[in-house]
Amino acid sequence: MEINEIMINSGFILICTAMVMLMTPGVGLFYAGLVRKKNLISMLTLSFISFALVTIQWVVIGYSFAFGPDIGGIIGGPDHFMLNGVGFSGEPIPDLLFMVFQLVFAAVTLAIITSAVAERIKLSSYIIFGLLWTTFIYDPLVHWVWGGGWLSQLGVVDFAGGITVHIGAGFGALALAFAIGKRLGFGEHSMEPHNIPLTLIGGALLWFGWFGFNAGSALAVNEIAINAFIVTNISASAGALAWLAASWIKGKPGSMGMISGVIAGLGAITPAAGFVGPVSAIFIGMTSGLLCYGALLFRMNKEWDESLDAWSIHGVGGLWGTIALGIFAFPAIGGITGLISGSFEQLEIQIFGAFAAVIFAFAGTYILAKLIDKIFGLRVSQEEEYVGLDISQHGEATINS
Repeated sequence: MEINEIMINSGFILICTAMVMLMTPGVGLFYAGLVRKKNLISMLTLSFISFALVTIQWVVIGYSFAFGPDIGGIIGGPDHFMLNGVGFSGEPIPDLLFMVFQLVFAAVTLAIITSAVAERIKLSSYIIFGLLWTTFIYDPLVHWVWGGGWLSQLGVVDFAGGITVHIGAGFGALALAFAIGKRLGFGEHSMEPHNIPLTLIGGALLWFGWFGFNAGSALAVNEIAINAFIVTNISASAGALAWLAASWIKGKPGSMGMISGVIAGLGAITPAAGFVGPVSAIFIGMTSGLLCYGALLFRMNKEWDESLDAWSIHGVGGLWGTIALGIFAFPAIGGITGLISGSFEQLEIQIFGAFAAVIFAFAGTYILAKLIDKIFGLRVSQEEEYVGLDISQHGEATINS
């Protein structure tokens, strides 16, 4: 590959990396608008801490665990600890740039999982959880799928993170919610979002950043990147309209349903963006909007306090999208033949890989959270929860709170 081509690709991925970085504060804004006012600062802070924490973890050990030489199909070896041997060589982009592109993926994944602990987690315990979860749940998942691990050896494909990011964070969030328990007064008192415009702004940042998330996963300026960009927008739009229509049938066409449908469509197209065409993206996004809306209703009926719906939107959306890849993949786009194109094999592989990730993310997160709870305690006291985490954990409050 010529030096000029590497530089063009590098410029593209630098821009995509910055776009994906914006998704982490975007998650913070999205979640901050959904909680009560006394916990706004807390939710924003958890996202920023996620980014800082993962940055250090990824440089020290995370990148090596995810992308180091394969050890038994399970984890990467220690060759790249402290970024040893990670430099400016490599194609189609330098290894060091690939490292930081993957870093921002890891950071937004941890930020997504804060949905499960909104308004009740101790900051110190979250820092411990975040470090351990990224190391023992996220990094192995990445290695399994993208680092040459056992799922990739079986033929499982995930273009931009349906398994690693969305199944991992979504089903991890559900397990974490079960481990930490419900908020005080859940199901008894109103816990309505306090600032819907803030959530819409966060959703807009996520939609924008997702173009870098998916198109950048091509790692080059090519047809696959263009396709990923286009189908990302189509799926998001289809998801928004499907969720809006479904919620309209049951009542008012709320803006929260619309933006939730956007995120559902984005999560679903993520694993398939480099393998499916525009028409398939409509169906994938539309179906995701309906499935994720149904999952939210199911969660509410079961009275699960996975507070901000990472499971119903990211988890269910990522699960559907990973399976949908096996249905709609078109060989002329990404070289994978799906069910509609004439092969059942990839669908079988995708189903197996998706549910293997579900089991690992859910069970691993639950065990990890319970251990941390037993040793350190996951949640704040009842008095601190009543006052709100902004004051009890940070000593700060929003204006006129």
